Amino acid sequence: MNPMDIKQATAAYEAWLGKKIPLIGADLKLKHQRMAESPFAFLRATFYRWAQWWPEVCPEPARAPSVLGVGDLHIENFGTWRDAEGRLIWGVNDFDEVFSIPYPVDLVRLAVSARIAKIEGSVACDPGDACDAILAGYTEGIEKGGRPFVLAEHNCFLRELALNDLRAPARYWDKLNQWPKAEKLPSEIKKVLSRALPESSLSFRVAHRQAGLGSLGRRRFTLLAEWRGGFIAREAKELVQSAWRWDGKKQIGTKIFYQAAIDRAVRVPDPMVSLHQHWLIRRLAPDCSRIEMNQLPGKRDELKLLRAMGFETANIHLGTKGAAKILTGDLRKRPSQWLRKAAEAMGQATIRDWKQWRAKQYVLSFARASSP
Repeated sequence: MNPMDIKQATAAYEAWLGKKIPLIGADLKLKHQRMAESPFAFLRATFYRWAQWWPEVCPEPARAPSVLGVGDLHIENFGTWRDAEGRLIWGVNDFDEVFSIPYPVDLVRLAVSARIAKIEGSVACDPGDACDAILAGYTEGIEKGGRPFVLAEHNCFLRELALNDLRAPARYWDKLNQWPKAEKLPSEIKKVLSRALPESSLSFRVAHRQAGLGSLGRRRFTLLAEWRGGFIAREAKELVQSAWRWDGKKQIGTKIFYQAAIDRAVRVPDPMVSLHQHWLIRRLAPDCSRIEMNQLPGKRDELKLLRAMGFETANIHLGTKGAAKILTGDLRKRPSQWLRKAAEAMGQATIRDWKQWRAKQYVLSFARASSP
């Protein structure tokens, strides 16, 4: 069994993280609270723990060939953006934890997220069927050499999901404009964000946006402005090397692979995404953001969506040189239902950790409430 419990692992990881970059105490506190709210939130927030459990819970898949993978993949790690031609593109939109990892990591984690979402009621399909759909999409993507998801004449069902009423611009901008003013914006990042605007003379304000879960606690600055009749936004998010190589004691290596992942994948790039040293610079907009399950219409083909997620995962993995041949061979050798079994095992480990974390949070909350 893993020598650390979830509280110890979290404290150790955050201590390491705090030595790398400044952390925001209030945001970390919020993160800890949200981790206790649901297993899905816990899964999203604790990739460092997943990396600890993986070789112990899934020793055979852990020996599979490695690729440059997403790492903290889950069913809400997909979104849309506009390409240089203005076309709407769908795919993975977060590469904070990207690293060279055994390729099953992304598939199992995606399947576990669907399994947990089923428990919470945000997904209706059977967990086993979800695994089959993900694997079928992934296998097809690898065998066909991948293909980006352009939401135009193709992929109409994804376009309908992405452009539903719950992502309406008025609602989106109202939410962003409620965020408070950011403090201690580094002058260099202010310059970088300003240069990302369409005009240099625009007036703007910089907001502190609490977003995400895995990155909650890190510095994130959102520049908001009005330009020619509407709102625009640019964001800077601080990055660190992937928690995949964090072993509970130290971090091995310092390289950030975010840019490599988006450059190498079978992908239509977002021209508004760039890296400035260890900062991710990007445009925010209603159609350039992550898609949450509660944003999707109630009537949807979930298995078709999961199959597309599996295919898009293949698009990312194909960015590794020689991956197509190696992964095709390994997939053919895998026993039947291997993904179902691995997802069940990692799902159980995640739920156990979540229950332990929730119990500790309740104890802390009770202690605070009882103190004079």
